[in-house]
Amino acid sequence: MAVGPPQALVADDSHFMRSVISDILEEGGIDVAAVAKNGREAVELVGDVDPDVVTMDVEMPEMDGIAATERIMATDPTPILMLSAHTDEDADVTFQALEKGAVDFFRKPGGEVSMEMSRLQDQLVEVVESVAAVDPTDSGEVASAAAAGTEATAVETTGANRTYVDDPTVVIGSSTGGPTVVEQVLSDLPLALDARVLVVQHMPDGFTGRFAERLDARSDYAVREASDGDRIGGGEALIAAGDYHMEVTDYRRGRLRVGLTQDPPVNNVRPAVDVTMETAAAAVDGPLAGVILTGMGEDGAAGVEAIAGAGGTTIAQDEATSAVFGMPKRAIETGCVDGVAPVDDVAAAILDAFEVT
Repeated sequence: MAVGPPQALVADDSHFMRSVISDILEEGGIDVAAVAKNGREAVELVGDVDPDVVTMDVEMPEMDGIAATERIMATDPTPILMLSAHTDEDADVTFQALEKGAVDFFRKPGGEVSMEMSRLQDQLVEVVESVAAVDPTDSGEVASAAAAGTEATAVETTGANRTYVDDPTVVIGSSTGGPTVVEQVLSDLPLALDARVLVVQHMPDGFTGRFAERLDARSDYAVREASDGDRIGGGEALIAAGDYHMEVTDYRRGRLRVGLTQDPPVNNVRPAVDVTMETAAAAVDGPLAGVILTGMGEDGAAGVEAIAGAGGTTIAQDEATSAVFGMPKRAIETGCVDGVAPVDDVAAAILDAFEVT
C-alpha cells in the first residue's frame, strides 16, 4: 500500500455519481487515481493503477459489480467497497459480492442525490479509509470459507456428544467485514446448543432483512430480522434491524424479549452493539456470552465490560482473521475478554463456554 493518502478507483456507470463520489473522496483527503464506467474498465484499471481501494457500483453494463469483484480478487486482490442502491435486487447482489471477497458496502443515496451524499460524506470517507486498510488476501480467504459453507469447521464444532448448560444466550457484534464472518460463526453453531442468539451487524435499513434470510438458509437456527416486542427461545436468532437499536427488555423461563428504539446513535452507529450487550447483561439471568467480531471503531467494548460484570463469557476475533481489528482490539483492551480466537474457532469457543464439565 502506498505511503500517504489512500488512492481510490471509483467505478460507477453514472457520470454524475462518479463525479459526486470522486469529489467527496478528494475533499476527504483520499486521492482518486482513476474512474471506471463499468466493471470491465474497473478490472483493467486495477491492474494499471494499483489502487488501495475500489468503490464498486453493483449494477453496471458490460460487467456488473459482482463479476468485477470476482475477477479483481482472482487477479489483483484489492479491498473493495460495494456501493449499493436501496433495492431488494441490489441487496441480494451485494451479499453475493461480499462472498466473492468485497470487504463491505455503503448504501447509495436516493432522492436528492447530491444533497444526501453530501450529508453522508464523513461516513463514506471513514468507511473508504477503513476498507483501504484491509489486507485483501485475508478478506478473500475468509469470504471464500463462508461461501464454501465452512464444512470443515462445521464438522469440528457439531458438538454431538457434548452436554451444554440450559438456556444459553449469545450476543454477537460486528461491523466492517462482518457479514461473511457472522454467517460462518452462526453456521458453525450446532442446534444442540439450543442458544438464543442476538446479532448486531452495522448495516443500513433495507439490508438487514435480506441478511437475516441468508443466515436462516445457511444455519440450523431459525433466523429473522428483529421486530419490536419479538420473543425468542432456544434455537432462534434475531438480527438487529437497520437504523434501530435492539434492547433486551425481558427474560423469563428461557425466553427473551427485545424492543427496538430509534434513540440517538451510540458510538456514531444505530444499531449499536453496546446497547444490545448492556441490556442483555442487565436482563438475562441465565448463561450469557458476548462475541466481538471484525469491525472498525469501539462499539462493543462497553458491552463486553457489562457482560463480564454480569458473570458472562466474552470472546473476541483475533487480529489475523479480522478484516478490521478495531472493535476486537478495543474490546480486548478493556481487560474483560476471556478468549481471543481466529474466525474458524469462534464457534468452538462459544461451545466451550457453555459446555457442562
